[in-house]
Amino acid sequence: MIDYTLLTLAIALLAVTVLGKVRLHDWWIRACEFPRVQIVSLTVVVAVAALWLESDGLQMWVFAILAVVLALQLYRILPWTRLWPLQVQSAEPGQEDRCVTLMIANVLTPNRNSEGLIRQVQEHRPDVLLTLESDQWWGDQLDAAFGDWPTIIRVPLDNLYGMHLYSRLPLEEAEVSYLIQDDIPSIHGWLRLPSGDRVKLHAVHPRPPAPSESEESLWRDAELLLIGQQIHNDDYPAIVAGDLNDVAWSRTTRLFCRVSGMLDPRRGRGMFNSFHAERWYLRWPLDHVFTTEHFTLGRIERLAPFGSDHFPILTTLCFRPSRADEHEVPEADRDEHQEARENIREGKIREQDD
Repeated sequence: MIDYTLLTLAIALLAVTVLGKVRLHDWWIRACEFPRVQIVSLTVVVAVAALWLESDGLQMWVFAILAVVLALQLYRILPWTRLWPLQVQSAEPGQEDRCVTLMIANVLTPNRNSEGLIRQVQEHRPDVLLTLESDQWWGDQLDAAFGDWPTIIRVPLDNLYGMHLYSRLPLEEAEVSYLIQDDIPSIHGWLRLPSGDRVKLHAVHPRPPAPSESEESLWRDAELLLIGQQIHNDDYPAIVAGDLNDVAWSRTTRLFCRVSGMLDPRRGRGMFNSFHAERWYLRWPLDHVFTTEHFTLGRIERLAPFGSDHFPILTTLCFRPSRADEHEVPEADRDEHQEARENIREGKIREQDD
């Protein structure tokens, strides 16, 4: 009985692995891309258990299936380990006036431990604080602590997609946009660095593919790809930050990086899993900071939990366009640009129909 149980588990792991490669927007298919580390861990457990199988033939089949699963999963997750080359080069000292430190914090609307977050902001002193899922209550607490910051953009909502942005640096031409859906905001503007340079900041929190939110990932994908397309077409130095409700290694995120030409500072450094803060066995990188090739990385750090289901993420980026040629910029081919355009168009049409 145990022999066929292990074979069934191996086949199930392979099925989930293959489903993650299917080009459909259904939430349950896209969800297969999330738990790659968990699948690798379970694969190892099943492989160890298979050492005691009595049937050599069955054992060979189990090991063969598990080897395929392991190879496919590691191919996707190894770039987010220290075994991989850096995608964003490290910053050199002495460039402080060209640097910006961002803190991203999905606060979880029902969470009321604002002091836990405020203490960390006061300790780490970011230049920009971006909160997600922040409603009016959260906005009041943040205003009491940081209401004197020069730039504040408030989008308090009760639908889990509220946003607040506090910046010590000027945010010029700032605007709140509803790119795909009329209840999902995003914030865009030009950050003026102490050096006088301007870089475009896109703060986003698209709707996730989940039964309680959306049956498909189409709207999430369309919003990310629309921003990526704009960055590619206008060719400006940019930072995209927020809770993307997608993992770093997903098809959508990888397509976004190729379409936009943006880089992931975590590649070659670690996963910096920001979700789930309370369940260690269900963790993956959902909160992201992407950059164009104009930046180097000062630091990236996952901070302490404060009652939310997300950890805050702290990132320091330094504007160094003279080092842009040190980066290998991802590029989309013609078919990928066409796929992005089709996703954006379909997302907009679907929202109008709904």
